Amino acid sequence: MQTIESTKQEMTLLKAVEQIVELSRDSRLEPEFFSKAAEPINYLADRLELTPEQCVLLALFIDNTDDGCTSVRDLSRHFGCNATRILSFMQEIDGLVEREMVRCGKGRFDRSGGMAYRVPWPVLDAFIHNRKFELCRYENLSNEDFFAALSEVFDLRNDNDISTETAKSRLQLLMNYNGHLPFVKQVKKYNLDDEDDALLLLFACRLISRCEEYVQIGDIGNFYDERRDFDFVKNKLARNTHPLQKAEVIESVKNGGFFNIESYRITDAAKMELFPDLDIELSEKEKAIRRDIVKHEDIVPKQLFFDKSVGEQISDLTQLLDEEHYRDICNRLKDSGYRCGFTCLFYGGPGTGKTESVLQLARQTGRDIMQVNIAQIKSMWVGESEKNIKRVFDIYRAMVEKQEVTPILFFNEADAIIGTRFENVDRSVDQMCNSIQNIILQEMETMNGILIATTNLAKNFDKAFERRFLYKVRFNKPTREAREHIWRTMLPKLSDADISVLAEKYDFSGGQIENIARHYTIDTILHSDQAATLATLIRHCDGERIEKNEKKAIGFGN
Repeated sequence: MQTIESTKQEMTLLKAVEQIVELSRDSRLEPEFFSKAAEPINYLADRLELTPEQCVLLALFIDNTDDGCTSVRDLSRHFGCNATRILSFMQEIDGLVEREMVRCGKGRFDRSGGMAYRVPWPVLDAFIHNRKFELCRYENLSNEDFFAALSEVFDLRNDNDISTETAKSRLQLLMNYNGHLPFVKQVKKYNLDDEDDALLLLFACRLISRCEEYVQIGDIGNFYDERRDFDFVKNKLARNTHPLQKAEVIESVKNGGFFNIESYRITDAAKMELFPDLDIELSEKEKAIRRDIVKHEDIVPKQLFFDKSVGEQISDLTQLLDEEHYRDICNRLKDSGYRCGFTCLFYGGPGTGKTESVLQLARQTGRDIMQVNIAQIKSMWVGESEKNIKRVFDIYRAMVEKQEVTPILFFNEADAIIGTRFENVDRSVDQMCNSIQNIILQEMETMNGILIATTNLAKNFDKAFERRFLYKVRFNKPTREAREHIWRTMLPKLSDADISVLAEKYDFSGGQIENIARHYTIDTILHSDQAATLATLIRHCDGERIEKNEKKAIGFGN
């Protein structure tokens, strides 16, 4: 029968644990026990660089892995001593926690509400393979890896796997090890204490790792294992006296014009300071959102033709969005207690000039355009679309803060997101559409900037959106006189007689006339000017009207 003694050559980490557990039973942790179990204890101490007391405690924690956790009561029962004796070893246990060889959580495992401990899998795996567990120092991380490490700490705290103090300690280590990151440099400039640093890191982690702009008060509460500590922070936030609020780093979320003390977010100004290189770390969807930014200087000048009513409204908007007038009007609205956001809806049939009008407005007023791609917003994953639309407004707010001239947020062909909301929905897709609309409605209420949307389907327009659009411009098909003007501008070589025929015969929009003019121009290039006749134009006009083409019956031909 094999004895408990073994040579160092036969010893392994698990064998040492097994021997310590067996010898320590009812030992009361007396000196005689440490002398009797010196060989396996010294083996662990040498391999793991631990104290003898830590080796004994770690062995018990590993042996109780099947139960999931070990409490002070469990230790006292095994060693056959009272709990006071175990409490004298708490400093040794704290050392194991600091080395991340043991995780502790208050009340999660111990019904009495005391501390309970468990060994994480990476440590167990190291023992199984007889190798030393190395503590990850997380030094010189990239932005992506840094926020992944932050997320891991907050997940452990949220699951009660580590205490609040341990979480704060690990967060500070991450900060100290990664001082090269612009984010860390900026956080340190705020000169916060460890607890306020931890709260700011929680907000940043939510924003970057989870794309969640709003942090609820309950999420903050999950970070604290002492109710009184949480209540202290909660009261400061409610009174708007928290150091992060005084530094204008976080703020209460506005809802219907009122501050919501249950929800908070990082301010737009702080986002610009904390995440100057945020676009480097964006997901592919977020990068796509930022790629859809049109610089005003890249927009090609184009002449547009409107009836008198539309022309006057577009002229008024151009004058309003002139930077000097815009700033003055915004200041006066603020002084009068009004919102200073400008929301405009351009609606009408296809090809009537809605999109081009937005481009020319931007060009003439020197404003860049952040164009929203609706297809990129709508994701197949439930909940992702809502995050995408929030991210759109977050990026736009950052642009407004950063740029001297307020850009335009442009929802082109927005029928899919501003149409009538679904009632009594039971499909996740319908629920998602309603959620997107609710987010947009809320953002429009607190809009600080310029939003323009275009739609072809005014009949399906949701009434809740109608009230939130300050300007609503209906684009009609051009009149006969306007059509003649468009034909003459597009094809100046046409005779007045030909122009009159085309304008009278075809009730086309400006976009349709432009298509035909392009076809006609291609013909003149391919077949010389002689081949381009009125008959050619009429053929292209007839081809433009697809709905006039003869419909064939479904089935097999003869």
